[in-house]
Amino acid sequence: MTRLWLLAGIVALAASLSGVPAGAQELDPSAGCGPERALSLRTPPITGVDVQELQERLKTLGFGPQRIDGVYGPETAEAVRRFQESEGLTPDGIVGLETWAALGPEASSPVASPPKEKPEGEMMIVVDTNQLKLTLYVNGEPYKTYSVAVGRPNQFTLSPVGEWKIVHKARNWGGGFGTRWMGLNVPWGIYGIHGTNKPWSIGTRASAGCIRMFNHDVEELYEWVPTGTPVKIIGVAPDVSFDRQITQGATGRDVVFVQLRLQELGFDAQGADGRFGPNSAAAVKELQQLYGLPVDGVVYEDVYYILGLK
Repeated sequence: MTRLWLLAGIVALAASLSGVPAGAQELDPSAGCGPERALSLRTPPITGVDVQELQERLKTLGFGPQRIDGVYGPETAEAVRRFQESEGLTPDGIVGLETWAALGPEASSPVASPPKEKPEGEMMIVVDTNQLKLTLYVNGEPYKTYSVAVGRPNQFTLSPVGEWKIVHKARNWGGGFGTRWMGLNVPWGIYGIHGTNKPWSIGTRASAGCIRMFNHDVEELYEWVPTGTPVKIIGVAPDVSFDRQITQGATGRDVVFVQLRLQELGFDAQGADGRFGPNSAAAVKELQQLYGLPVDGVVYEDVYYILGLK
């Protein structure tokens, strides 16, 4: 319950720092990272990305199951018991912290790269979900690049493309969050850059949308970047419907792409953070005035068409 309370606090904190009420989220607020849960046979069965990741890891290690479907059924439970028995654990088919740790010991991660001096200057993080890389920029120049895991290629688990900020930092959460957490101000769920107890996943598309790093890497980055550091996520994006009127106060993935497209066309929305505020509305008004539309700052079909989103 403590972890759930902390996660809820992050959502509220992120929303308050951005000026958007937590209740204003228009997409599923359960999207993104969540607390690591124990997996076991239940009725109805447990389903989710974590089950799929478990199944994939067990199969890689030679324990099965044959079906990778994200459903914790009898075949998966039996594979877990076989693995637990091989590791000297209680073969109860329950996947808790001990079993997750045995599935991927930290020793499987590579040796940390030589440490660099703490950088001084204006910092920005760019996560490229195509390249599975996170790069820290200092004063506009790349300073260090890390391998990461990003969201799975699923409409609901892709990492959130857009322009965000680090709004919360925490140490030693453990479990699925590893040793460090840096939360982002994404308005439709809980997303962050964090460590992991699944080092085998780094360099793959494995998460529910968060950016995973080796613990030794995230510990280094955590010490360097302050709260407020911009984080730009680029690359694989979900399919988005552009069929609603967007007015001030709206949030969502569609808002992100409207903001990005406005900026590409030279209308300064001052960021692409999924929150349609006064700056975004002003950019839309500038576009409307240029194209002879009613100047009301509202995004509707004609504006989508001009932006090339229809």
